[in-house]
Amino acid sequence: MARTESTMLELGTVAPGFTLPNTNPVYGGETVSLEDCAAAPALLVAFICNHCPFVKHIKGAFSKFASDMAEKGLAVIAISANDAAEFPQDGPQKMAEDSTAQGYTFPYLFDEDQNVARAYHAACTPDFFLFDADRKLVYRGQFDGSRPSNDVPVTGEDLRAAVEATLAGRSVSADQKPSIGCNIKWKEGNAPEYFA
Repeated sequence: MARTESTMLELGTVAPGFTLPNTNPVYGGETVSLEDCAAAPALLVAFICNHCPFVKHIKGAFSKFASDMAEKGLAVIAISANDAAEFPQDGPQKMAEDSTAQGYTFPYLFDEDQNVARAYHAACTPDFFLFDADRKLVYRGQFDGSRPSNDVPVTGEDLRAAVEATLAGRSVSADQKPSIGCNIKWKEGNAPEYFA
């Protein structure tokens, strides 16, 4: 399996806006936008998909993490930007099925034209972007050090520490390790310059 690191977008970057179709029948709502989370003290945007082994490795723990952190005020939005024509398992219908199977309590959005992934400089799945109340980037990087190929337990400790610091009004450590996963499956001719 290909291993791609996140681009580590510059801290302090303001969250790019979006409005995308939602596939999670549990969450409800046909579309979700950045503005829908305006009242939340922190926002996590996670680029994930259904088929990637790196996402499969953590998604049970990530689902629980998102639910636990939502009770503390974190808004979570997951986005799949993979080319569903080439990877139909990552299309809206399968996203809806996976949302239900995993118990996702957050919107799972489909970025069909991949413009949102490009705006966030997303490179891999999973790829996490945490924003504070002013929607400035305070963390980007790994869920934790666990990978499908190692024996490190899946705890979400890196992302959890960043979220807890943000919700408490503390600075997030600048010592952040990139996420590693499968590359986003760009449509032909659509791979951004930062990915090359």
